[in-house]
Amino acid sequence: MSPATASVTPSRRPGAEPSLTEMSAAGLRAFFNIARDWDLNIDEQIVLLGSPGRSTFFKWKQSPQTARLGRDTLERLSLLLGIYKALQILLPQPTAADTWIKRPNSAPPFGGRRALDRMLAGNISDLVAVRQYLDAMRGGWA
Repeated sequence: MSPATASVTPSRRPGAEPSLTEMSAAGLRAFFNIARDWDLNIDEQIVLLGSPGRSTFFKWKQSPQTARLGRDTLERLSLLLGIYKALQILLPQPTAADTWIKRPNSAPPFGGRRALDRMLAGNISDLVAVRQYLDAMRGGWA
């Protein structure tokens, strides 16, 4: 193998499923971008990821390409990405979309509290509730 090709990552066969490591890395990269956009502190990020140990969290942040996340964390990432995308669609102004989760909301799932407060309750069902609310607001399935 020549030095030029030695460092090239082998590509997947067309139609092949991404590996757990590939899904984990992509999900974490997206999450850390969302956390930046939403101005989340470290403790909030940790809770949204399912409360991994702090050292694990910082390993994920430093080297997402080496992470192998469990099903719970991958499901959380999927829900958070869906919430982020729904907000971008509903509120095309980036500042409005990114600050929505931190504004008090009188809708039934939030009871006057912020969507972020609901998401920080720590249960996947709370992330699902926010995702379903936003999907219903978009006219999607609730």
